[in-house]
Amino acid sequence: MGGPVRNRRLMLSAAAIVAAGVGIVPGVANAAGQDGAKGTGGPGASVPDLDLTEAKAKAYKVETFSSPAAKTVHPAAKGGKQAAPLAEGAAATEPTVGLEGTATSAHGVQLQLAVTSDPGTALGVLVEWGDGSQVQVGANGPTNLTENHTYAKAGTYTIKVTLIDGSGGGVRGTNETVFRTAGNEFTPHAPTRLLDTREGIGAAKTKVPAFGTARVKVAGAAQIPAGVTAVALNVTVTNPAKAGHVRVYAEGGDVPTTSNVNYAPGQTVPNMVIASVGESGYVDIYNHGDGAIDLIADVTGYFSKSAASGYSSLNPSRVVDTREGLGTGKGQVPGFGNFSTQITGRAGVPSTAKAVALNVTVTEPQAAGHLTVYPSGGSAPTASNLNFTAGQTIANSVIVPIGSDGKISVRNGAGAGAHVVVDVVGYYSPESESALIRSFPNRWFDTREWDGPLDGRNYIYGRVGGGDPNVTALVLNATVTNTASTGFLTVSPDPNSWSAYEGGWETLPTPPNSSNLNWTPGKTVPNLVQASSGVNNVIDFWNMSYQTTDLVVDSFGFYAKN
Repeated sequence: MGGPVRNRRLMLSAAAIVAAGVGIVPGVANAAGQDGAKGTGGPGASVPDLDLTEAKAKAYKVETFSSPAAKTVHPAAKGGKQAAPLAEGAAATEPTVGLEGTATSAHGVQLQLAVTSDPGTALGVLVEWGDGSQVQVGANGPTNLTENHTYAKAGTYTIKVTLIDGSGGGVRGTNETVFRTAGNEFTPHAPTRLLDTREGIGAAKTKVPAFGTARVKVAGAAQIPAGVTAVALNVTVTNPAKAGHVRVYAEGGDVPTTSNVNYAPGQTVPNMVIASVGESGYVDIYNHGDGAIDLIADVTGYFSKSAASGYSSLNPSRVVDTREGLGTGKGQVPGFGNFSTQITGRAGVPSTAKAVALNVTVTEPQAAGHLTVYPSGGSAPTASNLNFTAGQTIANSVIVPIGSDGKISVRNGAGAGAHVVVDVVGYYSPESESALIRSFPNRWFDTREWDGPLDGRNYIYGRVGGGDPNVTALVLNATVTNTASTGFLTVSPDPNSWSAYEGGWETLPTPPNSSNLNWTPGKTVPNLVQASSGVNNVIDFWNMSYQTTDLVVDSFGFYAKN
Protein backbone atom coordinates (compact mmCIF):
# COMPACT_ATOMS: atom_id res chain seq x y z
CA MET A 1 0.00 0.00 0.00
CA GLY A 2 3.01 2.35 0.21
CA GLY A 3 4.37 4.84 2.67
CA PRO A 4 2.82 7.03 5.32
CA VAL A 5 0.97 10.30 5.29
CA ARG A 6 2.50 12.42 8.03
CA ASN A 7 1.19 15.35 10.04
CA ARG A 8 3.58 18.23 9.34
CA ARG A 9 3.65 21.55 11.17
CA LEU A 10 3.17 24.64 9.02
CA MET A 11 5.06 27.58 10.50
CA LEU A 12 2.97 30.50 9.22
CA SER A 13 2.43 33.90 10.71
CA ALA A 14 -1.04 35.25 11.40
CA ALA A 15 -0.57 37.65 8.48
CA ALA A 16 0.13 34.77 6.12
CA ILE A 17 -3.03 32.97 7.16
CA VAL A 18 -5.17 36.09 6.70
CA ALA A 19 -3.60 36.63 3.27
CA ALA A 20 -4.66 33.17 2.20
CA GLY A 21 -8.25 34.35 2.49
CA VAL A 22 -11.35 32.27 2.12
CA GLY A 23 -11.57 29.59 -0.52
CA ILE A 24 -13.68 26.81 -1.81
CA VAL A 25 -14.32 23.20 -2.95
CA PRO A 26 -17.35 20.87 -2.95
CA GLY A 27 -17.61 17.65 -1.03
CA VAL A 28 -18.66 14.07 -0.66
CA ALA A 29 -17.53 12.76 2.68
CA ASN A 30 -18.57 10.90 5.77
CA ALA A 31 -18.66 12.33 9.24
CA ALA A 32 -21.82 13.45 11.02
CA GLY A 33 -24.23 10.61 11.54
CA GLN A 34 -21.67 7.92 10.79
CA ASP A 35 -19.49 5.78 12.97
CA GLY A 36 -15.87 6.81 13.51
CA ALA A 37 -13.22 6.17 16.14
CA LYS A 38 -12.10 9.34 17.94
CA GLY A 39 -8.32 9.67 18.20
CA THR A 40 -6.34 11.55 20.83
CA GLY A 41 -2.78 11.79 19.53
CA GLY A 42 -0.82 14.32 17.49
CA PRO A 43 1.97 14.52 14.93
CA GLY A 44 3.41 11.40 13.40
CA ALA A 45 0.14 9.73 12.41
CA SER A 46 0.16 7.90 9.08
CA VAL A 47 -2.20 6.45 6.50
CA PRO A 48 -1.43 4.30 3.43
CA ASP A 49 -1.25 5.48 -0.15
CA LEU A 50 -4.50 6.01 -1.99
CA ASP A 51 -4.29 2.66 -3.80
CA LEU A 52 -6.13 2.82 -7.14
CA THR A 53 -5.28 -0.73 -8.20
CA GLU A 54 -8.69 -2.20 -7.42
CA ALA A 55 -10.56 0.79 -8.89
CA LYS A 56 -8.59 0.48 -12.13
CA ALA A 57 -9.08 -3.29 -12.32
CA LYS A 58 -12.86 -2.98 -11.92
CA ALA A 59 -13.17 -0.13 -14.41
CA TYR A 60 -11.09 -1.92 -17.03
CA LYS A 61 -12.78 -5.29 -16.47
CA VAL A 62 -16.15 -3.77 -17.34
CA GLU A 63 -14.87 -2.85 -20.79
CA THR A 64 -14.00 -6.36 -21.99
CA PHE A 65 -15.10 -7.69 -25.37
CA SER A 66 -14.83 -10.71 -27.62
CA SER A 67 -15.82 -12.14 -30.97
CA PRO A 68 -15.10 -15.87 -31.34
CA ALA A 69 -13.31 -17.37 -34.33
CA ALA A 70 -16.61 -18.83 -35.54
CA LYS A 71 -17.73 -15.27 -36.30
CA THR A 72 -15.06 -14.94 -38.99
CA VAL A 73 -16.68 -14.05 -42.32
CA HIS A 74 -15.09 -15.51 -45.45
CA PRO A 75 -15.45 -14.23 -49.00
CA ALA A 76 -17.70 -16.36 -51.20
CA ALA A 77 -16.60 -18.31 -54.22
CA LYS A 78 -16.13 -16.27 -57.33
CA GLY A 79 -19.36 -14.51 -58.34
CA GLY A 80 -21.19 -15.46 -55.15
CA LYS A 81 -22.35 -13.53 -52.09
CA GLN A 82 -20.21 -13.14 -49.03
CA ALA A 83 -20.17 -16.31 -46.97
CA ALA A 84 -21.86 -16.37 -43.58
CA PRO A 85 -19.92 -17.02 -40.36
CA LEU A 86 -19.33 -20.62 -39.38
CA ALA A 87 -21.99 -22.41 -37.38
CA GLU A 88 -20.92 -23.19 -33.85
CA GLY A 89 -18.82 -26.38 -33.76
CA ALA A 90 -18.32 -26.51 -37.54
CA ALA A 91 -14.83 -27.25 -38.83
CA ALA A 92 -12.97 -24.36 -40.42
CA THR A 93 -11.99 -24.77 -44.06
CA GLU A 94 -10.59 -21.25 -44.24
CA PRO A 95 -8.41 -19.33 -41.75
CA THR A 96 -10.24 -17.81 -38.80
CA VAL A 97 -9.39 -15.23 -36.16
CA GLY A 98 -10.86 -15.02 -32.67
CA LEU A 99 -10.82 -11.67 -30.86
CA GLU A 100 -10.66 -11.00 -27.12
CA GLY A 101 -9.59 -7.88 -25.32
CA THR A 102 -9.95 -5.46 -22.48
CA ALA A 103 -9.31 -1.86 -21.54
CA THR A 104 -5.84 -1.17 -20.17
CA SER A 105 -6.16 2.54 -19.32
CA ALA A 106 -8.55 5.45 -19.79
CA HIS A 107 -8.11 5.28 -23.57
CA GLY A 108 -6.08 2.09 -23.99
CA VAL A 109 -7.00 -1.37 -25.28
CA GLN A 110 -5.21 -4.71 -25.47
CA LEU A 111 -6.39 -7.04 -28.25
CA GLN A 112 -5.69 -10.79 -28.24
CA LEU A 113 -5.89 -12.44 -31.67
CA ALA A 114 -6.09 -16.23 -32.10
CA VAL A 115 -5.38 -17.04 -35.76
CA THR A 116 -6.21 -20.54 -36.96
CA SER A 117 -4.93 -21.74 -40.34
CA ASP A 118 -3.14 -24.66 -41.96
CA PRO A 119 0.50 -25.05 -40.88
CA GLY A 120 2.79 -23.08 -43.14
CA THR A 121 0.03 -20.79 -44.41
CA ALA A 122 1.37 -17.24 -44.58
CA LEU A 123 -1.18 -14.56 -43.73
CA GLY A 124 -1.19 -10.84 -43.19
CA VAL A 125 -3.25 -9.76 -40.19
CA LEU A 126 -4.60 -6.20 -40.58
CA VAL A 127 -6.04 -4.56 -37.46
CA GLU A 128 -8.13 -1.44 -38.06
CA TRP A 129 -8.78 0.26 -34.71
CA GLY A 130 -11.84 2.25 -35.75
CA ASP A 131 -10.23 5.67 -35.35
CA GLY A 132 -8.50 5.78 -38.71
CA SER A 133 -5.32 4.05 -37.55
CA GLN A 134 -4.23 0.51 -38.33
CA VAL A 135 -1.40 -1.99 -37.93
CA GLN A 136 -0.50 -5.08 -39.97
CA VAL A 137 1.47 -8.08 -38.70
CA GLY A 138 2.20 -11.53 -40.09
CA ALA A 139 1.03 -15.00 -39.08
CA ASN A 140 2.54 -18.26 -40.38
CA GLY A 141 0.18 -21.06 -39.47
CA PRO A 142 -1.76 -21.08 -36.17
CA THR A 143 -0.64 -17.97 -34.26
CA ASN A 144 -1.55 -16.08 -31.09
CA LEU A 145 -0.91 -12.34 -31.28
CA THR A 146 -1.25 -9.39 -28.89
CA GLU A 147 -1.68 -5.82 -30.08
CA ASN A 148 -2.07 -2.65 -27.98
CA HIS A 149 -3.55 0.68 -28.95
CA THR A 150 -4.32 4.02 -27.30
CA TYR A 151 -7.15 6.19 -28.58
CA ALA A 152 -6.89 9.96 -28.52
CA LYS A 153 -10.44 10.35 -27.16
CA ALA A 154 -12.96 8.40 -25.17
CA GLY A 155 -15.55 6.67 -27.29
CA THR A 156 -17.04 3.49 -28.73
CA TYR A 157 -14.98 2.01 -31.57
CA THR A 158 -15.46 -0.89 -34.00
CA ILE A 159 -12.26 -2.93 -34.30
CA LYS A 160 -12.00 -4.86 -37.56
CA VAL A 161 -9.43 -7.59 -38.25
CA THR A 162 -8.79 -8.79 -41.81
CA LEU A 163 -6.84 -11.92 -42.78
CA ILE A 164 -4.95 -11.34 -46.05
CA ASP A 165 -3.44 -14.07 -48.21
CA GLY A 166 0.32 -13.87 -47.92
CA SER A 167 0.94 -14.67 -51.60
CA GLY A 168 -1.80 -13.00 -53.59
CA GLY A 169 -3.05 -10.33 -51.21
CA GLY A 170 -6.68 -11.46 -51.35
CA VAL A 171 -8.96 -11.32 -48.32
CA ARG A 172 -9.31 -14.72 -46.60
CA GLY A 173 -11.59 -13.66 -43.76
CA THR A 174 -12.71 -10.82 -41.45
CA ASN A 175 -13.93 -10.50 -37.89
CA GLU A 176 -14.87 -7.44 -35.87
CA THR A 177 -15.93 -6.38 -32.40
CA VAL A 178 -16.96 -3.24 -30.53
CA PHE A 179 -14.82 -1.67 -27.80
CA ARG A 180 -15.75 1.06 -25.30
CA THR A 181 -12.99 2.99 -23.59
CA ALA A 182 -12.83 2.91 -19.79
CA GLY A 183 -12.50 6.70 -19.71
CA ASN A 184 -15.52 9.01 -19.74
CA GLU A 185 -15.63 12.55 -21.12
CA PHE A 186 -17.69 15.53 -20.00
CA THR A 187 -20.52 17.39 -21.70
CA PRO A 188 -21.63 20.60 -19.95
CA HIS A 189 -25.34 21.17 -19.41
CA ALA A 190 -27.20 24.37 -18.61
CA PRO A 191 -27.94 24.28 -14.85
CA THR A 192 -31.30 22.52 -14.60
CA ARG A 193 -33.34 21.21 -11.69
CA LEU A 194 -33.95 17.44 -11.85
CA LEU A 195 -35.34 16.93 -8.33
CA ASP A 196 -37.17 19.04 -5.77
CA THR A 197 -39.25 17.15 -3.23
CA ARG A 198 -40.77 20.46 -2.02
CA GLU A 199 -42.39 21.03 -5.42
CA GLY A 200 -42.87 17.50 -6.70
CA ILE A 201 -40.22 17.91 -9.40
CA GLY A 202 -38.73 14.55 -10.40
CA ALA A 203 -40.37 12.79 -7.43
CA ALA A 204 -43.45 12.89 -5.22
CA LYS A 205 -44.13 16.14 -3.38
CA THR A 206 -43.15 14.77 0.01
CA LYS A 207 -40.09 14.61 2.21
CA VAL A 208 -37.66 11.72 1.93
CA PRO A 209 -38.19 9.71 5.15
CA ALA A 210 -35.50 8.67 7.59
CA PHE A 211 -33.32 5.99 5.96
CA GLY A 212 -35.36 6.40 2.77
CA THR A 213 -34.17 6.88 -0.81
CA ALA A 214 -35.04 9.36 -3.56
CA ARG A 215 -34.47 8.18 -7.13
CA VAL A 216 -33.39 10.82 -9.65
CA LYS A 217 -33.89 10.30 -13.38
CA VAL A 218 -30.80 11.48 -15.27
CA ALA A 219 -30.75 9.81 -18.71
CA GLY A 220 -33.80 10.99 -20.61
CA ALA A 221 -34.39 14.00 -18.35
CA ALA A 222 -33.69 17.58 -19.48
CA GLN A 223 -32.53 16.28 -22.90
CA ILE A 224 -29.72 14.24 -21.33
CA PRO A 225 -29.10 11.29 -23.68
CA ALA A 226 -29.20 7.60 -22.89
CA GLY A 227 -25.88 5.98 -22.11
CA VAL A 228 -24.57 8.56 -19.66
CA THR A 229 -22.20 7.00 -17.13
CA ALA A 230 -21.85 9.73 -14.51
CA VAL A 231 -23.39 13.09 -13.70
CA ALA A 232 -22.37 16.35 -12.04
CA LEU A 233 -25.12 17.22 -9.57
CA ASN A 234 -25.46 19.98 -7.03
CA VAL A 235 -27.34 18.21 -4.21
CA THR A 236 -29.03 20.30 -1.52
CA VAL A 237 -30.60 19.12 1.75
CA THR A 238 -33.18 21.44 3.31
CA ASN A 239 -35.78 21.34 6.08
CA PRO A 240 -34.10 18.50 8.05
CA ALA A 241 -35.66 17.73 11.40
CA LYS A 242 -32.63 15.87 12.75
CA ALA A 243 -28.92 15.49 11.95
CA GLY A 244 -27.66 13.07 9.32
CA HIS A 245 -26.08 12.83 5.90
CA VAL A 246 -26.99 11.70 2.38
CA ARG A 247 -25.18 9.24 0.11
CA VAL A 248 -25.38 9.54 -3.67
CA TYR A 249 -24.67 6.51 -5.85
CA ALA A 250 -25.70 4.62 -8.99
CA GLU A 251 -29.24 3.25 -8.84
CA GLY A 252 -29.25 -0.48 -8.31
CA GLY A 253 -25.83 -0.57 -6.68
CA ASP A 254 -24.81 -1.19 -3.08
CA VAL A 255 -25.28 1.70 -0.66
CA PRO A 256 -21.79 3.08 0.09
CA THR A 257 -20.56 3.86 3.60
CA THR A 258 -19.27 7.27 2.50
CA SER A 259 -21.37 10.44 2.44
CA ASN A 260 -21.92 13.45 0.22
CA VAL A 261 -23.81 16.03 2.26
CA ASN A 262 -23.80 16.32 6.07
CA TYR A 263 -26.59 18.29 7.75
CA ALA A 264 -27.82 19.44 11.16
CA PRO A 265 -31.43 20.20 12.19
CA GLY A 266 -32.84 23.19 10.34
CA GLN A 267 -29.86 23.59 7.99
CA THR A 268 -29.90 24.07 4.24
CA VAL A 269 -26.70 22.47 2.93
CA PRO A 270 -25.60 22.06 -0.71
CA ASN A 271 -22.72 20.02 -2.11
CA MET A 272 -21.45 19.21 -5.59
CA VAL A 273 -21.41 15.50 -6.39
CA ILE A 274 -19.95 13.53 -9.29
CA ALA A 275 -21.98 10.33 -9.14
CA SER A 276 -22.12 7.21 -11.28
CA VAL A 277 -25.40 6.65 -13.13
CA GLY A 278 -27.05 3.23 -13.10
CA GLU A 279 -27.60 1.30 -16.33
CA SER A 280 -31.28 2.26 -16.28
CA GLY A 281 -30.31 5.95 -16.16
CA TYR A 282 -31.01 6.78 -12.51
CA VAL A 283 -29.09 7.99 -9.45
CA ASP A 284 -30.15 7.17 -5.88
CA ILE A 285 -29.89 9.60 -2.94
CA TYR A 286 -30.12 7.83 0.40
CA ASN A 287 -31.06 9.72 3.57
CA HIS A 288 -28.96 8.33 6.42
CA GLY A 289 -30.64 10.26 9.21
CA ASP A 290 -33.31 9.84 11.89
CA GLY A 291 -35.61 12.45 10.38
CA ALA A 292 -37.22 13.33 7.07
CA ILE A 293 -35.59 15.82 4.68
CA ASP A 294 -36.32 17.68 1.47
CA LEU A 295 -33.89 17.10 -1.40
CA ILE A 296 -32.96 19.24 -4.40
CA ALA A 297 -30.68 18.11 -7.25
CA ASP A 298 -29.50 20.36 -10.10
CA VAL A 299 -27.52 19.01 -13.07
CA THR A 300 -24.62 20.98 -14.61
CA GLY A 301 -23.14 18.30 -16.87
CA TYR A 302 -22.70 14.59 -17.53
CA PHE A 303 -20.07 12.04 -18.53
CA SER A 304 -20.29 9.41 -21.27
CA LYS A 305 -18.24 7.17 -23.54
CA SER A 306 -18.66 9.69 -26.37
CA ALA A 307 -15.84 11.99 -27.42
CA ALA A 308 -16.56 15.33 -25.74
CA SER A 309 -14.39 17.25 -23.27
CA GLY A 310 -11.56 15.86 -21.17
CA TYR A 311 -10.41 17.40 -17.89
CA SER A 312 -7.34 19.50 -17.17
CA SER A 313 -6.56 20.15 -13.51
CA LEU A 314 -4.92 23.38 -12.42
CA ASN A 315 -3.25 24.59 -9.29
CA PRO A 316 -6.01 26.52 -7.48
CA SER A 317 -6.03 30.15 -8.62
CA ARG A 318 -8.22 33.07 -7.49
CA VAL A 319 -10.07 34.88 -10.27
CA VAL A 320 -12.74 36.81 -8.30
CA ASP A 321 -12.64 38.53 -4.91
CA THR A 322 -15.18 41.31 -4.45
CA ARG A 323 -13.39 42.41 -1.26
CA GLU A 324 -10.44 43.50 -3.40
CA GLY A 325 -12.08 44.25 -6.75
CA LEU A 326 -10.46 41.21 -8.40
CA GLY A 327 -12.32 40.05 -11.51
CA THR A 328 -15.24 42.44 -10.92
CA GLY A 329 -16.07 45.64 -9.07
CA LYS A 330 -14.88 46.19 -5.50
CA GLY A 331 -17.65 45.87 -2.95
CA GLN A 332 -20.43 43.50 -2.04
CA VAL A 333 -22.69 42.11 -4.73
CA PRO A 334 -26.04 43.82 -4.07
CA GLY A 335 -29.11 41.87 -3.09
CA PHE A 336 -30.60 40.19 -6.16
CA GLY A 337 -27.69 41.60 -8.16
CA ASN A 338 -25.28 39.80 -10.46
CA PHE A 339 -21.97 40.21 -12.24
CA SER A 340 -20.06 38.53 -15.05
CA THR A 341 -16.35 37.75 -15.09
CA GLN A 342 -13.91 36.61 -17.76
CA ILE A 343 -12.78 32.99 -17.33
CA THR A 344 -11.04 31.97 -20.57
CA GLY A 345 -7.61 33.48 -20.94
CA ARG A 346 -7.14 33.65 -17.16
CA ALA A 347 -5.71 31.25 -14.56
CA GLY A 348 -4.62 28.84 -17.31
CA VAL A 349 -8.10 28.35 -18.82
CA PRO A 350 -7.85 28.32 -22.66
CA SER A 351 -10.32 29.73 -25.16
CA THR A 352 -11.32 26.17 -26.11
CA ALA A 353 -12.66 25.34 -22.63
CA LYS A 354 -16.35 24.42 -22.54
CA ALA A 355 -16.81 24.32 -18.76
CA VAL A 356 -14.83 25.23 -15.67
CA ALA A 357 -14.43 23.65 -12.23
CA LEU A 358 -14.59 26.28 -9.50
CA ASN A 359 -14.61 26.81 -5.78
CA VAL A 360 -17.12 29.52 -4.95
CA THR A 361 -17.27 31.15 -1.52
CA VAL A 362 -19.68 33.65 -0.04
CA THR A 363 -18.54 35.69 2.98
CA GLU A 364 -19.98 38.52 5.10
CA PRO A 365 -23.52 38.17 3.70
CA GLN A 366 -25.95 40.64 5.24
CA ALA A 367 -28.95 38.33 4.86
CA ALA A 368 -29.78 34.70 4.20
CA GLY A 369 -29.89 33.62 0.57
CA HIS A 370 -28.16 31.66 -2.15
CA LEU A 371 -25.72 32.08 -5.04
CA THR A 372 -26.33 30.88 -8.59
CA VAL A 373 -23.44 30.44 -11.03
CA TYR A 374 -24.33 30.12 -14.72
CA PRO A 375 -22.99 30.75 -18.25
CA SER A 376 -22.97 34.41 -19.25
CA GLY A 377 -25.33 35.60 -21.95
CA GLY A 378 -28.51 34.19 -20.43
CA SER A 379 -30.78 34.70 -17.47
CA ALA A 380 -30.10 33.07 -14.13
CA PRO A 381 -31.70 29.60 -13.81
CA THR A 382 -33.78 28.48 -10.84
CA ALA A 383 -30.90 26.19 -9.76
CA SER A 384 -28.67 27.29 -6.89
CA ASN A 385 -25.04 26.47 -6.08
CA LEU A 386 -24.68 27.37 -2.44
CA ASN A 387 -26.99 28.53 0.34
CA PHE A 388 -26.02 30.76 3.27
CA THR A 389 -27.31 32.47 6.36
CA ALA A 390 -26.54 36.03 7.44
CA GLY A 391 -22.90 36.43 8.47
CA GLN A 392 -21.91 32.93 7.31
CA THR A 393 -18.76 32.11 5.30
CA ILE A 394 -19.42 29.01 3.24
CA ALA A 395 -17.98 27.46 0.08
CA ASN A 396 -19.11 24.95 -2.51
CA SER A 397 -17.62 23.35 -5.58
CA VAL A 398 -19.18 24.36 -8.88
CA ILE A 399 -18.90 22.94 -12.40
CA VAL A 400 -20.45 25.41 -14.84
CA PRO A 401 -20.56 25.82 -18.63
CA ILE A 402 -18.68 28.84 -19.98
CA GLY A 403 -20.62 31.36 -22.07
CA SER A 404 -19.80 31.97 -25.72
CA ASP A 405 -17.98 35.15 -24.69
CA GLY A 406 -15.67 33.21 -22.35
CA LYS A 407 -17.43 34.45 -19.22
CA ILE A 408 -19.54 33.12 -16.37
CA SER A 409 -22.11 35.01 -14.30
CA VAL A 410 -22.89 34.96 -10.57
CA ARG A 411 -26.20 36.04 -9.04
CA ASN A 412 -26.77 36.90 -5.39
CA GLY A 413 -30.18 35.50 -4.52
CA ALA A 414 -30.29 37.19 -1.11
CA GLY A 415 -32.14 40.43 -0.35
CA ALA A 416 -28.92 42.16 0.83
CA GLY A 417 -25.28 42.35 -0.18
CA ALA A 418 -22.58 39.68 0.11
CA HIS A 419 -18.93 39.27 -0.84
CA VAL A 420 -18.06 36.55 -3.36
CA VAL A 421 -14.76 34.72 -3.95
CA VAL A 422 -14.13 32.42 -6.93
CA ASP A 423 -11.16 30.07 -7.40
CA VAL A 424 -10.48 28.04 -10.55
CA VAL A 425 -9.32 24.43 -10.02
CA GLY A 426 -9.64 23.00 -13.55
CA TYR A 427 -11.48 23.06 -16.86
CA TYR A 428 -13.11 20.77 -19.44
CA SER A 429 -12.02 21.07 -23.07
CA PRO A 430 -12.01 18.90 -26.24
CA GLU A 431 -8.21 19.27 -26.22
CA SER A 432 -7.83 18.05 -22.62
CA GLU A 433 -6.38 14.55 -22.35
CA SER A 434 -7.71 13.27 -19.04
CA ALA A 435 -10.89 11.19 -18.86
CA LEU A 436 -12.88 10.22 -15.78
CA ILE A 437 -12.45 6.71 -14.38
CA ARG A 438 -15.36 5.96 -12.06
CA SER A 439 -14.90 3.95 -8.89
CA PHE A 440 -17.09 2.81 -6.03
CA PRO A 441 -16.91 5.32 -3.14
CA ASN A 442 -13.92 4.46 -0.96
CA ARG A 443 -12.57 5.86 2.32
CA TRP A 444 -9.00 7.12 1.93
CA PHE A 445 -8.36 8.20 5.51
CA ASP A 446 -10.13 9.36 8.67
CA THR A 447 -8.13 11.17 11.35
CA ARG A 448 -10.70 10.10 13.95
CA GLU A 449 -9.13 6.66 13.64
CA TRP A 450 -5.59 7.99 14.19
CA ASP A 451 -3.88 8.91 17.43
CA GLY A 452 -5.34 12.39 17.10
CA PRO A 453 -6.75 15.11 14.82
CA LEU A 454 -4.85 17.31 12.41
CA ASP A 455 -3.07 20.07 14.33
CA GLY A 456 -3.63 23.73 13.56
CA ARG A 457 -1.36 25.27 10.91
CA ASN A 458 -0.32 21.78 9.84
CA TYR A 459 -0.51 19.80 6.65
CA ILE A 460 -0.61 16.12 5.84
CA TYR A 461 0.47 14.65 2.55
CA GLY A 462 -0.33 11.48 0.69
CA ARG A 463 0.78 9.63 -2.41
CA VAL A 464 -1.76 8.78 -5.11
CA GLY A 465 -1.91 5.46 -6.93
CA GLY A 466 1.66 4.49 -6.15
CA GLY A 467 2.87 7.50 -8.15
CA ASP A 468 1.14 6.54 -11.43
CA PRO A 469 2.06 9.38 -13.85
CA ASN A 470 -1.13 8.82 -15.86
CA VAL A 471 -3.30 9.91 -12.92
CA THR A 472 -3.78 13.66 -13.16
CA ALA A 473 -6.50 14.45 -10.61
CA LEU A 474 -8.77 12.90 -7.99
CA VAL A 475 -12.48 13.22 -7.29
CA LEU A 476 -12.55 13.44 -3.50
CA ASN A 477 -14.92 14.35 -0.74
CA ALA A 478 -13.28 16.15 2.14
CA THR A 479 -15.17 16.59 5.41
CA VAL A 480 -14.01 18.38 8.54
CA THR A 481 -15.59 17.55 11.88
CA ASN A 482 -14.82 18.17 15.56
CA THR A 483 -13.59 21.61 14.54
CA ALA A 484 -12.06 23.55 17.44
CA SER A 485 -12.01 27.03 15.87
CA THR A 486 -12.78 28.96 12.72
CA GLY A 487 -10.65 27.92 9.75
CA PHE A 488 -10.44 26.58 6.23
CA LEU A 489 -8.93 23.64 4.36
CA THR A 490 -6.71 23.95 1.30
CA VAL A 491 -5.91 20.96 -0.92
CA SER A 492 -3.06 21.26 -3.43
CA PRO A 493 -0.32 19.23 -5.16
CA ASP A 494 2.95 18.90 -3.24
CA PRO A 495 6.15 20.12 -4.97
CA ASN A 496 8.18 17.39 -3.24
CA SER A 497 8.62 13.91 -4.66
CA TRP A 498 7.77 10.88 -2.55
CA SER A 499 11.44 9.94 -2.44
CA ALA A 500 12.20 13.37 -0.97
CA TYR A 501 9.89 12.64 1.95
CA GLU A 502 11.26 9.14 2.37
CA GLY A 503 14.80 10.51 2.31
CA GLY A 504 14.07 13.42 4.62
CA TRP A 505 15.25 16.13 2.19
CA GLU A 506 11.85 17.66 1.36
CA THR A 507 11.25 21.41 1.48
CA LEU A 508 8.26 23.08 3.16
CA PRO A 509 5.49 23.58 0.57
CA THR A 510 3.64 26.87 0.28
CA PRO A 511 -0.16 26.65 0.37
CA PRO A 512 -2.01 28.37 -2.49
CA ASN A 513 -4.05 31.52 -1.99
CA SER A 514 -7.30 29.59 -2.09
CA SER A 515 -9.38 27.25 0.02
CA ASN A 516 -11.60 24.22 -0.41
CA LEU A 517 -13.95 24.47 2.52
CA ASN A 518 -14.55 26.85 5.43
CA TRP A 519 -15.78 26.10 8.94
CA THR A 520 -16.71 27.56 12.29
CA PRO A 521 -16.21 25.88 15.71
CA GLY A 522 -18.15 22.69 16.26
CA LYS A 523 -19.39 22.36 12.67
CA THR A 524 -19.18 19.37 10.32
CA VAL A 525 -18.59 20.63 6.77
CA PRO A 526 -18.13 18.56 3.57
CA ASN A 527 -17.02 19.63 0.12
CA LEU A 528 -16.19 18.03 -3.22
CA VAL A 529 -12.52 18.40 -4.14
CA GLN A 530 -11.24 17.80 -7.66
CA ALA A 531 -7.63 17.75 -6.59
CA SER A 532 -4.70 17.92 -8.98
CA SER A 533 -2.11 15.25 -8.19
CA GLY A 534 0.62 17.46 -9.67
CA VAL A 535 3.86 16.26 -11.21
CA ASN A 536 4.76 14.11 -8.21
CA ASN A 537 1.39 12.44 -7.48
CA VAL A 538 1.60 13.73 -3.91
CA ILE A 539 -1.26 15.79 -2.44
CA ASP A 540 -1.25 18.12 0.58
CA PHE A 541 -4.17 18.81 2.95
CA TRP A 542 -3.66 22.06 4.89
CA ASN A 543 -5.48 22.90 8.13
CA MET A 544 -5.35 26.69 7.89
CA SER A 545 -6.63 27.38 11.38
CA TYR A 546 -4.91 27.71 14.75
CA GLN A 547 -6.74 24.78 16.35
CA THR A 548 -7.24 21.11 15.60
CA THR A 549 -9.80 19.50 13.32
CA ASP A 550 -10.59 15.97 12.25
CA LEU A 551 -10.50 15.33 8.52
CA VAL A 552 -12.27 12.58 6.57
CA VAL A 553 -11.40 12.05 2.90
CA ASP A 554 -13.24 9.71 0.52
CA SER A 555 -12.38 8.86 -3.09
CA PHE A 556 -15.04 8.69 -5.82
CA GLY A 557 -12.92 8.35 -8.94
CA PHE A 558 -9.96 9.85 -10.74
CA TYR A 559 -8.91 11.39 -14.03
CA ALA A 560 -6.26 9.66 -16.16
CA LYS A 561 -4.65 10.92 -19.36
CA ASN A 562 -4.30 7.68 -21.34
